[in-house]
Amino acid sequence: MKIVIVSDAWFPQINGVVTSLSKTIQELERLGHQIRTVTPDQFRTIPCPTYPEIQLALNPRKKVRELIEAFQPDAVHIATEGPLGLAARAWCIKRNFPFTTSFHTRFPEYVNLRFRVPLMLTYALQRWFHGAARYTMVATEALKEELQAKGFNNLVIWSRGVDTELFRPREKNLIAHPRPVFAYLGRVAVEKNIEAFLKLDLPGTKYVIGDGPDMEKMKQRYPGVKFAGFKTGEELASHLACADVFVFPSRTDTFGLVVIEALACGVPVAAYPVRGPGDIIINGETGCLDEDLRQAAMRALSLSPERARAGALHYTWEACTQQFIAHLTAAAPVMSSSLPRH
Repeated sequence: MKIVIVSDAWFPQINGVVTSLSKTIQELERLGHQIRTVTPDQFRTIPCPTYPEIQLALNPRKKVRELIEAFQPDAVHIATEGPLGLAARAWCIKRNFPFTTSFHTRFPEYVNLRFRVPLMLTYALQRWFHGAARYTMVATEALKEELQAKGFNNLVIWSRGVDTELFRPREKNLIAHPRPVFAYLGRVAVEKNIEAFLKLDLPGTKYVIGDGPDMEKMKQRYPGVKFAGFKTGEELASHLACADVFVFPSRTDTFGLVVIEALACGVPVAAYPVRGPGDIIINGETGCLDEDLRQAAMRALSLSPERARAGALHYTWEACTQQFIAHLTAAAPVMSSSLPRH
């Protein structure tokens, strides 16, 4: 199958969206599918307001059309609701070409936190965006039910995976700070609710792996916290595996890929009992869920690293890629006859 994947989130960003798409693309290509990505690095861009790490494509419609039509795809998947996603959506609708989307990020909550835009307005925009798709892929049954209650339809499950060879238990001597080590991995940004972790009164060391728009502010506000900065690959996995507990303070993530990465490293997780971590963690076994995040973190110290690791092993990129293919294939008979051939 020839598949176009459109995403406003792409390298050099490292986040759940980029990781999910890149791992899925690797698996799709391994299975013999041909992939064309449409991503910001192929366009003139400007920094996103308040979040300069994110680059937004300028006037992308003409080039998006050219890229898609030159590839002659059997399927188009739109991963994000930004300028590229909007351009690809418009192309598909104009040509009556069925497409799929995925709901990765709670943009309404993020926009509300940064700009105080009412949730009702931004959810209406997201219903409009995804409502034209043949299928909208979501990571969990719980998120599917939540979005259905908000008026979304044609929702299907596309789970997530983890590289269990990269993310594995390791020696914990890389971090030479007092133990226990409570770690956070992810963007240092207000939408991640990171301060809920940073302000906790915990023994040992609080450790932050990652970067983001609020990094300098958090460093100044919490001088006792160790900030490791941006890491990738082996270095990232080695730092994560050094933790005794992984603390995930987000209340808005649709899944939390870093949660299964921590579990794969044999690191129990502490989180709020919300969608995302609540769909992954077995409370009291692979992690602890509590509205009192400190209590969750302290209780997680006593959990088995082996049990945490076991909780991640059924999340494979192969399995979730098969889900992805199945959803595209369901629409492929229509798609394959919809695009004019040269």
